Amino acid sequence: MSLRYRLLWWLLLPLALFTVLSGLMSFDAARQTAGLVEDSALLASVRTIGEDIDWEDGVVNATIPPAALEIFESPEQDHVFYKVVADGRQLLAGNPGLALPSTHSPQPVYYDTALDGRPIRAVAYDRQLYDEGRTTRITIVVGKTQASRSAMIQALWHPQLLRQAIMLAIAALFVWLGLTFELRPLMKLKNDVANREPMQLLPIRAERLHVELHPIVDAINQCIDRLHLHAATQRQFIADAAHQLRTPLSVLDAQIQVARRCHNPDPHLADTLRCMQRSSRRMAELTSKLLLLAQAESASSHSYRDKVDVAAVMSDMLAELLMIAQQRRIDLGADLSVDTFIAGNASLITALMTNLVDNALRYTQCGGRVTASCRREGGEVVMQVADNGPGIPADRLHRVFQRFYRGETTAEGTGLGMAIVREIAHSHGGTVRLDAGADGVGLVATVRMRAWQGGLA
Repeated sequence: MSLRYRLLWWLLLPLALFTVLSGLMSFDAARQTAGLVEDSALLASVRTIGEDIDWEDGVVNATIPPAALEIFESPEQDHVFYKVVADGRQLLAGNPGLALPSTHSPQPVYYDTALDGRPIRAVAYDRQLYDEGRTTRITIVVGKTQASRSAMIQALWHPQLLRQAIMLAIAALFVWLGLTFELRPLMKLKNDVANREPMQLLPIRAERLHVELHPIVDAINQCIDRLHLHAATQRQFIADAAHQLRTPLSVLDAQIQVARRCHNPDPHLADTLRCMQRSSRRMAELTSKLLLLAQAESASSHSYRDKVDVAAVMSDMLAELLMIAQQRRIDLGADLSVDTFIAGNASLITALMTNLVDNALRYTQCGGRVTASCRREGGEVVMQVADNGPGIPADRLHRVFQRFYRGETTAEGTGLGMAIVREIAHSHGGTVRLDAGADGVGLVATVRMRAWQGGLA
């Protein structure tokens, strides 16, 4: 592998490992977030159900408000199960197959269970009901399947995973480009060394190289210096040797010339002298060439606490709506009792009763009858508005409290009146309920609130 690929590997390996760990941490964070959202919805549901559980004629009455189950509406259409149990054994409402937690606690208990082979996330919430010295422990359990939780995890995790993958790809690209540009000086150094002549022993210049390359260049230059010294020593030796050989060879050649001039009839001797002279001259020529070679080699870079009289509030409110009732020829009556004090906010109670009476006047036919009443029942103040209008079908009663729901009617309205009534009642710790009128004619709206307790709200 080239240096570029090796550096790229060492840079991208920890980055990829970081991306994987970050992806796992993002998944865990998405899972925890989805779990917290799911657990919060479950807790809100059980508390909503718990608020509507109360004594009624000495019997615990468990009414499941629609809002407790509407919390879980989602495109994934999870299955929602609930169960209300008194003293751990008496089923008041819900699915008997929904398992209770193995332990009880004053705090909500979250646990995982299964129903009909489907995994369920559930929460159990205990509350104590007191009535005439009796205490009853009510356990409310709400559970749901996990489709919406899985979808939320995907929705939270996938975008983060995609962003991390894109960032990894961009980082890999920039690392590759950075290595390509930053390795150019090293490639230039490599080319500088590789393209030198065998005996070009000049030092490499390091001014434009990275600081990390300076020690390498210094080591190469030291090696070049040693090579240069060694080569110079060899050249000097050859030059000296050649110079020392030239003189004896010159003398030898002169002597051979003299010997050949002497008269000697022996032809073999003459031939020998000629051969010796040729050899001597070749040696002299070889010596001269060695000296010339030595000379040539010498040439060298991120509570309400006001006391409110409900009867007085209702009296004032009815007086204001009397003209509307007269215009529609509706008999608007009142049945107001004494000692109907509650702890609350007079303006909000006025708004609550106004919405109830106004709704009754809107939807009751001309010539009809609307009666508003309030009375004390034990520790509660009960406010009622009854009419003899068309009423509401039983299968739609649970939808009336939804925001903007108006049903099939031509009467003017915003569809928010009953939602306002419910919210005001709940904010005062009360309840609101709709029932059919006497003999199934009309509608009766009943609001119950805790009566004034001698200065305690």
